[in-house]
Amino acid sequence: MIVQRRAVPAVLATAALLLTAGCSSDDGGPAGASASPSRTAPGSSAPPRQAGEETPPAKGSVTVVRTVAEGLESPWGLAPLPGGGLLVSSRDEGTIVRVDEKTGRKTELGEVPGVAAEGEGGLLGIALSPDFASDHMVYAYFTSAGDNRVVRMLYDAGKPAGEQLGAPDTVFRGIPKGFIHNGGRIAFGPDRMLYVGTGESGDTGLSQDRDSTGGKILRLTPEGEPAPGNPFSGSPVYSYGHRNVQGLAWDAKQRLFASEFGQDTWDELNAIKPGDNYGWPEAEGESDDAQFRNPVDQWTTAEASPSGIAYAEGSVWMAGLRGKRLWRIPLNGTAASAEPQAFLEGEYGRLRTVVPAGGDRLWLVTSNTDGRGVPKDGDDRILELRVK
Repeated sequence: MIVQRRAVPAVLATAALLLTAGCSSDDGGPAGASASPSRTAPGSSAPPRQAGEETPPAKGSVTVVRTVAEGLESPWGLAPLPGGGLLVSSRDEGTIVRVDEKTGRKTELGEVPGVAAEGEGGLLGIALSPDFASDHMVYAYFTSAGDNRVVRMLYDAGKPAGEQLGAPDTVFRGIPKGFIHNGGRIAFGPDRMLYVGTGESGDTGLSQDRDSTGGKILRLTPEGEPAPGNPFSGSPVYSYGHRNVQGLAWDAKQRLFASEFGQDTWDELNAIKPGDNYGWPEAEGESDDAQFRNPVDQWTTAEASPSGIAYAEGSVWMAGLRGKRLWRIPLNGTAASAEPQAFLEGEYGRLRTVVPAGGDRLWLVTSNTDGRGVPKDGDDRILELRVK
């Protein structure tokens, strides 16, 4: 049984955020002057390329095909429906809307009860059941009054707008919450298990505590039990030593990658191995300590502050909040095969979520109405991208 530590109260977490010079929040808040202008750590080198892997071109491209929808309020998670349409969660409103990807028309499914939006918490990631075609279940990660939790709800499109979500069934509860660092990304993997990215809620000690679900990637059955084959017997913990995970994606060979917010030095893209320790708070970015797994690549917090990631065309695509850009990280196996490239820098403001749209297409969600951005007319929006 996972024993949870008491979450840091919002007032204390806020004070810690203000008093910690240069601390980068999970939403890409200001970082201190200590952040290096260089993307790569001094003396570091790229991991060796892996034999037998097809590698994408060193240089890629991004084309904005069109604006799919505008006028979204604090959008966070996005889940494409198999028959067409995009479900989008609103962090602050606690609602889920369906967007017609052809017309941009928005229909509210309903409000998720129990959401307590404060700071960086609220209604965050959403995912569809692997059996959605038959069970019509939508999973959601949200901050409640006492914790972060995962629920599932029946989606009934035949009901009137605003009444299409059934009562939430709590799948997993007790994830530490805070004013900052609530994690929030959820995704079903190729193994049909539910992966959950969590944050340490401002209590750095939770990340190295395997009896806590804070600062972890969790792997659960669809019913919320520790998944078979997890690295620690009877535990939902899949990997640990994370600060704040908000991006999860698998490559063409079913290898898991995750993005992670650093504090005031390095943000990370990690290749996730079951049972591995990713270092926080003892290590931020690359480390000489063999007990910690080093990232695939790292960025200063001003360049990235990453949230969602997606895999397409041989690369991981990583949305940057404070960085206000989309990063392309070409891969050879679990190593970067060339220097990452930045696209759309400053063009659409803060970028929250990126999701595969099939083939060479991606859905990209902006995040300028979340209290940290500077909204423009039309914000927030969903964009369709063509990438290579």
